[in-house]
Amino acid sequence: MAAGYGDSSQKIDYVFKVVLIGDSAVGKSQILARFARDEFSLDSKATIGMEFQTRTLSIQRKSVKAQIWDSAGQERVFTMKTSTSVTSAYYRGAVEAMLIYDITKRETFDYIPRWLQELRGQTDKNIVIILLGNKNDLEDERAVSTEDAKEIAEQEGLFFLETSALQSTNVEDAL
Repeated sequence: MAAGYGDSSQKIDYVFKVVLIGDSAVGKSQILARFARDEFSLDSKATIGMEFQTRTLSIQRKSVKAQIWDSAGQERVFTMKTSTSVTSAYYRGAVEAMLIYDITKRETFDYIPRWLQELRGQTDKNIVIILLGNKNDLEDERAVSTEDAKEIAEQEGLFFLETSALQSTNVEDAL
């Protein structure tokens, strides 16, 4: 798979939307920056509102533009107290969702079932959902075992990966 960072002159065969969801400070914006621009910032600020970035990929000789959407740092507030039309607009048309938790913060993992409930209530039943345990470069601070994550992924029919936006581990594979 070849990839282009910011090449807007080529013909696009397909466009697909990916949404990033999960608790505040799990690394959603860093995963977005790593994938879209191959960047990582140690002084990242919380996302305000919504943003998306794109990246063009070549998959089986087709030009595919991935739109990766990131939401505000207070997603629980965003999704549960914001109007349904705004929430629906965020999810509308998504073909993939990355459900992200921080392997060093158990509470971000414990909230996964509620995120799944919301996601499944807002998206097409055929959406691909990937459970991402981020920050696996902090192995000595791990609070969520890989086995626990694999178990919930299997129970819920999700794909599973552990990533490190800092080290760029498995970020490409998540898409």
